[in-house]
Amino acid sequence: MKKQKRFNQALIHDDIHDEDTWRIFRIMAEFIDGFETLSRIKKGICIFGSARIQPGTKYYKIAERTAYLLAKSGYSVITGGGPGIMEAANKGASEAGGNSVGLNIMLPMEQKPNPFINIMIEFRYFFVRKVMFTKHAKAFVALPGGYGTLDEFYEAITLIQTERIEQFPVILVGKEYWKGIIKWMEDTMLKEDCISKCDLDVFTIVDTPEEVVSIIKKSRF
Repeated sequence: MKKQKRFNQALIHDDIHDEDTWRIFRIMAEFIDGFETLSRIKKGICIFGSARIQPGTKYYKIAERTAYLLAKSGYSVITGGGPGIMEAANKGASEAGGNSVGLNIMLPMEQKPNPFINIMIEFRYFFVRKVMFTKHAKAFVALPGGYGTLDEFYEAITLIQTERIEQFPVILVGKEYWKGIIKWMEDTMLKEDCISKCDLDVFTIVDTPEEVVSIIKKSRF
């Protein structure tokens, strides 16, 4: 009986090992697909924001207009490929005749790609997708969003702060929306000496699409 139990445990261990091994190949495949597809994308601007923002609302219109102006200026617009702010940005870029790129993530709730994408890649792994955003971006533009938007924002400013990547424009859109978290960064993180004053200079806060485009155009990227 003991021998049988040990044999079964060995089989389980081998199954786990095999699963991890094949996962490595799936990860490699996603990196290769992403690098090959996005290598053709020039002057990419990543636009982030909530998937819950509805068409016709204030920030949806701002995202759409921002992407439209960027595409008209020769930039490619890259989003997470889903609804809400992502859809608005892809719509604006598509209507301007530009590259409208969606890096869609496969989720349990089945996030469906929006219909305004003309170049799409699907990812199983969030971390691979995040590498694609960072590697191919000339700027990050974050409109109001939730955990995912904060994740991308903090990822960018962390990599800039630690000098893992060259500094590029990181722009928050919506002063009213972001003011709480900025105040906390200034009044708590900075006062507790968890960041330096210069760390607050790695991003900019604006309200209009025209301000976003102006900042990006003035950058050296």
